[in-house]
Amino acid sequence: MAFPKGFLWGGATAANQCEGAYDVDGRGLSRMDITTAGTLTERRQVTYAYPDGRTGKGLTIPTGAHGAVLPGEYYPNHDGIDFYHHYKEDIALLAEMGFKIFRMSIAWSRIFPHGDESEPNQKGLEFYRNVFEELHKYGIEPLVTISHYETPLYLEEHYGGWNNRKMISFYTHYVETLFKEYRGLVKYWLTFNEINITIMFLEMLGGKADDAAYQQAYQQLHYQFVASAQAVSIGHQISSDNQIGCMICGIVSYPLTPDPQDIMKNRHAWEQNIFYSGDVQCFGEYPTFSKRLWDAHDVHLDITDQDRADLKSGTVDMYTFSYYMSSTTTTHAVENDAQGNFSIGAKNPYLQYSEWDWADDPAGLQYYLEVIYDRYHLPLMIVENGLGAVDKVGADGSIHDPYRIAYMAEHIEAMGKAIANGVDLVGYTSWGCIDLVSAGTGQMSKRYGLIYVDRDDAGNGTFERRKKDSFYWYQNVIQTNGAAVAVPQV
Repeated sequence: MAFPKGFLWGGATAANQCEGAYDVDGRGLSRMDITTAGTLTERRQVTYAYPDGRTGKGLTIPTGAHGAVLPGEYYPNHDGIDFYHHYKEDIALLAEMGFKIFRMSIAWSRIFPHGDESEPNQKGLEFYRNVFEELHKYGIEPLVTISHYETPLYLEEHYGGWNNRKMISFYTHYVETLFKEYRGLVKYWLTFNEINITIMFLEMLGGKADDAAYQQAYQQLHYQFVASAQAVSIGHQISSDNQIGCMICGIVSYPLTPDPQDIMKNRHAWEQNIFYSGDVQCFGEYPTFSKRLWDAHDVHLDITDQDRADLKSGTVDMYTFSYYMSSTTTTHAVENDAQGNFSIGAKNPYLQYSEWDWADDPAGLQYYLEVIYDRYHLPLMIVENGLGAVDKVGADGSIHDPYRIAYMAEHIEAMGKAIANGVDLVGYTSWGCIDLVSAGTGQMSKRYGLIYVDRDDAGNGTFERRKKDSFYWYQNVIQTNGAAVAVPQV
């Protein structure tokens, strides 16, 4: 198997899941800082307080209350894996594996604690500069996600978050600060993590959302599209070296049956969940099927002529995406739903599922790569992919994870097939290359890493790092530029 010369092998993390130090050096709160731990069957909750001192927790913050950190509650993201204080050790381990690129995110509230300040927090800027310089010391390129589920809580509570058009200017002030501050240190940027998830969740979280929810979701997404486009234009003005991409949650959907109604429903699912966001960010305009999507829920966007001009002039340089699994779509009643963190349709009888009910489907990755490249003809990068599983530490401290190696090997082989078929795939960053807090459940036991972190679901542990078997396997994959992938027998 031949991967292109200069292929960018690496791994990915997110600030809110790994950094910790949530209240250190002037950082402000984000929603994840008031989010409790959960499990596969119990949703994570947010904690809040009323002006009269009453407190509570639930799936949302009630009217009249504000998000609050409460005593007696466990917030796994407060410490993450303490990357804030371990980044030199962690980057050395990534370098030992041979990483060419490392995807990470910047916590917006570490740079602008409230989000609406005119001047940035210098301690925050200094931290990320130190991280980028450490990466370059080992010849590792940073790939930086500007917004990875990290909106400052203050902006949500005082401005309504992305329901408010003012968020565009707050975001562009933030990105301009980053582009100027890290010019020469960072050239690969992603504007929003899994920007399409706003729409996908309306379908996945069970039940049918009402028209008001769709109106809100599509409007939030529009403001993010405009903010992203403006960010691309700003980034190109500041440095011609900047390569700025979109980041899409790439869940392949198949029709469950050959029933023409299933085929049509599946096509419409791709349009809503995948193509809608990709088309706007890659082509700079809304696709023709947008009207059908909006009309279905009586959606009327606040969209201006300037917005349309910004979208057209701020198209992305590359298309990046996450890929973990596939799903199915059907018009027929089914009993064997795959739940996972959210409902993802009937189980595919041709696939195996993880204990979190995620389908193992490497062919789906090849399919997604070929469909997307054929549509956009932009360089592609897979910036999240991996297997969440429970790892056991042996008496001798070893961690054997053949299941993870098998999953990654199969998906890397699928990447090679897509490249052989003409796809311009330029990089791959496995998700959670070092164990981190699960975004969906808040668990540490759902581990993706090639590096083990001694931390459990209750917050116990030393944060000690250990190499898993997959560490050495991936090291060999990188050294041979994908030639030594070899799917092991499990």
